[in-house]
Amino acid sequence: MTQGTLEGELSFAQVPQQLRQAEALIAGGSLDLSRVSRADSAGLALLLELSRRSRPRTLAIRGANEQVLQLARFFGLDKILHFE
Repeated sequence: MTQGTLEGELSFAQVPQQLRQAEALIAGGSLDLSRVSRADSAGLALLLELSRRSRPRTLAIRGANEQVLQLARFFGLDKILHFE
């Protein structure tokens, strides 16, 4: 299976469009964030929603940059989301 890929900003302005692609993004069971430049709280909410929709499977989140990881840690989401 192929992994879903997000790129650019995961921000309030982009999340609605990205959410419309949710099923395609999670179909492979993993999500590539290596092309994401930055995220805000709406971007983290998107990752949570994609993770929820992928249940009962675990959605592996790969390639997140340090800014995304720091924001997830700040909100305590690094313990909920499955960053690899």
